Amino acid sequence: MSITAERKTALILEHARTEGDTGSAEVQVAILSERIANLTEHFKTHKKDNHSRRGLLKLVSQRRSLLDHLKLSDAGRYQSLIEKLGLRR
Repeated sequence: MSITAERKTALILEHARTEGDTGSAEVQVAILSERIANLTEHFKTHKKDNHSRRGLLKLVSQRRSLLDHLKLSDAGRYQSLIEKLGLRR
């Protein structure tokens, strides 16, 4: 269900704004999106796993908050990020 260290490093390198950037909104949203995708696949086979579903809802809410912050602070970065990740909005 969680992402591997190699995959997380690849996401950080792909979405980082500068060298060594691990905390920008783009990186955080990319990592959360990967975790959300993994949990969504998990629920296709484990429909009654409500404990993990609560965690999924928390991740979605956290990603939504980061995207709202990014949209208010820099609309251009927000647009490029949702296009790159293929998110609806």
